Amino acid sequence: MRSLISTNRPTSGACRYARHVISVVLAAATLVASAAETRIGVDPERLESIVIDAIQPLVVQYDVPGLALALTIDGEAYFFNLGETALVDGAPVTEHTLFEIGSISKTFTATLAAYAEVSGALDLDSPVSRYLPPLRGSALDSVSVLNLATHTAGHFPLQVPSDVRGDSQLLDYFRNWQPQYAAGRKRTYSNPGSGLLGLVAARSLGQPFSKAMEEKIFRGLGMTQTFIHVPAAKMPDYAEGHNSRQQPVRLDMGLLGEEAYGVRSSAADLTRFLAAQMQMIKVGTALDAALQKTRQGYFKTDYYVQDMVWEQYPLPVERSRLLAGNSRNMISGDHPVTSLSPALLPQQDVLINKTGSTEGFSAYVAFIPDRRFGFVLLANKYFPNEHRVQVLLDVLSALSPDVLAEN
Repeated sequence: MRSLISTNRPTSGACRYARHVISVVLAAATLVASAAETRIGVDPERLESIVIDAIQPLVVQYDVPGLALALTIDGEAYFFNLGETALVDGAPVTEHTLFEIGSISKTFTATLAAYAEVSGALDLDSPVSRYLPPLRGSALDSVSVLNLATHTAGHFPLQVPSDVRGDSQLLDYFRNWQPQYAAGRKRTYSNPGSGLLGLVAARSLGQPFSKAMEEKIFRGLGMTQTFIHVPAAKMPDYAEGHNSRQQPVRLDMGLLGEEAYGVRSSAADLTRFLAAQMQMIKVGTALDAALQKTRQGYFKTDYYVQDMVWEQYPLPVERSRLLAGNSRNMISGDHPVTSLSPALLPQQDVLINKTGSTEGFSAYVAFIPDRRFGFVLLANKYFPNEHRVQVLLDVLSALSPDVLAEN
């Protein structure tokens, strides 16, 4: 392992626009010593130009106060930080700034469930009601834990209904819930389903969800800047989100928020998470097995293979397919799926991604194991998924165009 190298480079005039200045940190962390042939060549000057060209239209269009973008390229992490953590009395964004990552939190929830199975505490193929006895005799007798992890339970709504308040009413809601179709037939994206997955995983491990997540997953991955509940000492690092009127806003954690969308993390920590997914850093045996299990493919949709929360696209990736797979329609609608049996083992020549949003934050992560490439985008302003995906496409077009299909 090579020693850490931090190089702060002054920003040229070309990096300035509106009130934003991009500060670039190159080779800020060596994730893994690599004796292998570099899969994506890196010229630092060109890399800076590529990133600026990719994010400049987005930042200008949405007047983004602060943004952190990170690239993992063959074992090296490159951080690009823009703007400030708040419009009033903010500090410069760094790779250690905490952002709300929204539904990217679900990838950690899936990892906890996979960890519970690897540890012998949970069977993903068993019904949900096995782990929550009050739900026995309900429709959840016919829904597996894996169905929750793949959004194929039978149509939960996108959000917990507004008239459901408190744990008792939430339990009644799940007890009385009726599917609109049989489990495994369609994919319907759902916060209640993902939240229920978190409850089941934590219950099987005999711990509260947040404690199990922080002890088993975050700390097991060496992620020291990732939290469900941000401690007081870390609050100065926690960016303010901004709504469309540029008003400050942060997440109001509702029912199942911890499990479905409640994680705060940094570009540095999420870069480490992607490196662990690609087995570029060492983690415990059980945790590594859990990460790989989340990357097995269980259902095929019109655009991608559905893993445990992760969505994977074969290379070369069609731009239209990647944009459609991350569209609002895939979040709001019911989509037929085809079950893959046996499950597709973790693939290397694929692009794997997940978006996440809260009212004041945007997030997107993607990685290509075969290229040892990772991508993290975090911003303290909401903007649509299509623009986040476009940044990735622009970066890949410049760095590794062969991973994208002509269409």
